Amino acid sequence: MLTDLTIRNVAIIDSLHIALKPGLTVLTGETGAGKSIIIDAVGLIMGSRASSELIRSGEDEAVVEAIFDISGLPEIRALLDEAGFDCEDELLIKRSLSRSGKNRIFINGSMATLALLADIAPRLINIYGQHDSQTLLKPDNHLRLLDAFAGLGGKRQEFARAFGRLAGLKERIAALDSVEREAERRLDLITYQADEIARAELRADEEDDLEERRQLLASAEKLGSASAEAYDRLYDGDGAILGQLRRITGSVTELATIDHSLLELAGSLECAYLQLEDAAITLRDYASRIESDPATLQQLDDRLDLIGRLKKKYAPTLAGILEYKDAIDLELEQLHGREQCRHDLESERERLENELKQLGLELSAARGEAAGRLEKALESEAHQLAMKGAVIRAALEPLPEARASGYERVEFLFSPNPGEPPRPLARIASGGELSRLMLAIKQVLPDSDVPTLVFDEVDTGIGGATSELVGKKLRNVAARQQALCITHLPQVAVCADQQLRVEKLIEGGRTATRIVELDRDGRITETARMLAGATITGSALAHAAEMLAAAQAGR
Repeated sequence: MLTDLTIRNVAIIDSLHIALKPGLTVLTGETGAGKSIIIDAVGLIMGSRASSELIRSGEDEAVVEAIFDISGLPEIRALLDEAGFDCEDELLIKRSLSRSGKNRIFINGSMATLALLADIAPRLINIYGQHDSQTLLKPDNHLRLLDAFAGLGGKRQEFARAFGRLAGLKERIAALDSVEREAERRLDLITYQADEIARAELRADEEDDLEERRQLLASAEKLGSASAEAYDRLYDGDGAILGQLRRITGSVTELATIDHSLLELAGSLECAYLQLEDAAITLRDYASRIESDPATLQQLDDRLDLIGRLKKKYAPTLAGILEYKDAIDLELEQLHGREQCRHDLESERERLENELKQLGLELSAARGEAAGRLEKALESEAHQLAMKGAVIRAALEPLPEARASGYERVEFLFSPNPGEPPRPLARIASGGELSRLMLAIKQVLPDSDVPTLVFDEVDTGIGGATSELVGKKLRNVAARQQALCITHLPQVAVCADQQLRVEKLIEGGRTATRIVELDRDGRITETARMLAGATITGSALAHAAEMLAAAQAGR
């Protein structure tokens, strides 16, 4: 609820502070005292258009500050927290207007945007009666009001959830369509790549073996000639090492028969001979196996060249190529399955569309039935509020396609005079009629998530018993929500929990506005003034006291 309102340098108001209480607060006072300026100031807090013309003459800046108790509004605190504003149980909104055009908005002392203010303020306070801040002038609100009257909140949420699921599914299908061509290109590419790798029949460990075999075949001539030459020098050629070693071994063996100390040496030479003889035989056999095989060498070169090209294209190692092959095989499986996926999505879309259609038919039927009841209820309330010939219609118009709210829009049509066709409220209803219509709606739809309501011009064109009825209805609203009302009717004023008199006076040659919270005696005097005018008689005071006592007893 709104607890404090401070206004500085707005029109004829130089400095004004209002401490507001729960329940019904009425602002009374002479015409021109500044009551409507206070409503204009509240409008600035709600984000209405700011004009430098509102700045008090002779001043450079106008300021409006409002403090709200939001201890029972967790959604407001969550919204502010998401926007980066620290917030406890109190919310301070400040708006300043400058003649230089540098208008500023502050929320709890931090700079804020007009967009954020326009989002937050209507959740805190609504003004009924001024055309620049009017729930009833926005047809988008009419459907919400009809659904609230009909108790269709659950059905509407169910429809909205189904609508959201269908919208999300359509987005998935559209995304699938948009990438279809790219998917075909991708399918062609990785199919070619998978086939190319598969044809190569790669093994992760074959490259080293291939390199070794290629090296042997490429060096066959060198290996053959070198091994044959070594064999020849060891065994078969002139002056072969084995021949010379045989003669040396024989000589040492002969000497060992004389000097036994040479026996070990003779044995070593014999062993060396036998080892060299084995080496010579091995070289001979090796040389005999070495053959030049250009065809096999070419095959090895081709294989290694293929592996090299695949490594350049896919991965630096054979293991990496094979891993890539596994990955594209999985992607191929997914791409080949996309047609089935699309078929499944289309089937799901058809199911959701049927579900949405059924929910929409039920919602539309319930709205159609409730619209007639709402029209009668609102007309009954309007007739009690001095609009005897008023006609109200809740016109349902089918939409070309569904929205999250359903298959239709609703607009309230109004005719204040018999015989005139109902027309949209924004085109025909006056400020006072709008205030009384909203008061009627508040009787029919008492629940609201907006904690503070401001009624301006609600008593325009009414009097007598109707005035008393308006006061009681305002008091009913204020039992659930804080309500502020500007009134010229004593029958309305006496129903208030708090009465503020707005006064205009001259100070230092300048016109200024003051506000006074009235006690019981002050309320009696103010009520008597409203009854009798400038000359307050004893009978007027007695009547005022009687009215106030009766209104308070009527609680």
